[in-house]
Amino acid sequence: MPISHVATMAFERLCRVASIPAVLLAAVTWMASVVPASAQGLIRDPDIEHGLRELAFPILRAAGLNTNRVRILVVNDGTFNAFVIDYGAIYLNYGLILSVDSPDMLQAVIAHEAAHIANGHLARRVENLGAANRNAGIGTALALIAAIAGGGEAAAGIAAGTQSAALRSFLSHTRTEEASADRSAASYLRSAGISPAGMVALHRKFAGQELLNPVNQDPYMRSHPTSRERLRAAEAFLDQYGDWSKTDPNAEYWFARVKGKLSAFLRSSTWTMRRAKEETAQDIRLMREAAAFHRNRDLPSARSAIDGALAIRPDDPFYYELKGQILLENRQLQDAVTAYSNAVDKAPNNALILAGYGRALLASGQTKKALQALEKARERDYLNARLMHDLGMAYAKVGNNGMASVVTAERYALQGQLADAGIHAKRALGQLPEGSPGWQRAQDVLIASERAKKAKRKLK
Repeated sequence: MPISHVATMAFERLCRVASIPAVLLAAVTWMASVVPASAQGLIRDPDIEHGLRELAFPILRAAGLNTNRVRILVVNDGTFNAFVIDYGAIYLNYGLILSVDSPDMLQAVIAHEAAHIANGHLARRVENLGAANRNAGIGTALALIAAIAGGGEAAAGIAAGTQSAALRSFLSHTRTEEASADRSAASYLRSAGISPAGMVALHRKFAGQELLNPVNQDPYMRSHPTSRERLRAAEAFLDQYGDWSKTDPNAEYWFARVKGKLSAFLRSSTWTMRRAKEETAQDIRLMREAAAFHRNRDLPSARSAIDGALAIRPDDPFYYELKGQILLENRQLQDAVTAYSNAVDKAPNNALILAGYGRALLASGQTKKALQALEKARERDYLNARLMHDLGMAYAKVGNNGMASVVTAERYALQGQLADAGIHAKRALGQLPEGSPGWQRAQDVLIASERAKKAKRKLK
């Protein structure tokens, strides 16, 4: 389960409002993952993201949102929080996913965040970002987005302590917005046939937190001000309409699988082996055990366990992907290529699976095939830094040093290292035909690097 970072295409809307180039805003997002201590990135895993999509699909459809464009992404943060910062994604901390007790509770969170998108609550944030950029330079824009994604004190440091009010304004929903989102979320849940009991359970989890000092509150409470009135409203909705939903085997299955995959890689292997025995779905139990064996460097047992899961679900691309990861990380290169190839056959357009396939091909010396897979993956998820690293290596190995410099520049930009990005962008500009697509991409990075340099001088 590789951990990497991403900024979504929907940020281009913010770019236009705040007069920030697209690639620079990608770097802004990456700041949340590179500032020290409390900064966080995203956990990118095709199995987990598919499972969350299964849980979110009926809700997004009920909300009138494009189910193919709004992604559910996992933040590498153990606290209880969820948020939206653009129109293309809902962000859930892994701590939230592991803390909730039922699918309908997680779906209530998703419904609430979907309501913030559907009800236009992001428009105010976009306006605030634009104002912050005009009034205080790019440093504040960096701080705003870094803080949203978990930058915490480090993000505040970026802003040099001068825009704390702007940060709070950008991050926090009003109580009016929260009440509106609750009403809409309840409507979405009802339309989707999902129990509103999850919403009640969510509010009960935070009952009384408004009485605590803000520093002791959960992050979700700080950005989503709750109240006993909201709890009572949720309870009234449940009383009025009843707990009408029936057990949804699909939701139950994917909820267990998402939590099982996350916990298998984030908690101790001893804990996983003990708790996996409680799993009702045999394939999920075997998947969790495969991850635990892999982390304990027991390849034979890990391989046996994942093969057992595949015997139960022979057409599951995500189990083939996990098998490929296990084999690749144990340097069983040809077997890893075969496993990833099976995964691609069953999910040919999944960018994360394609990226893994390309990585395995590259490691096994099949550079030209690797380049094809990695380029196809980039077309679908072009802000995946680990993919960009592999793609740069592939370009270099086939002698295309110009494109190797382009993707290296983009990777450094994603990591917030804009000075280094500018160096590689200049190198690419000197190697590629002027006006070519690669040359234009390098020019974009160079412009972003130079603007960041100027903004940094203004803040001194």
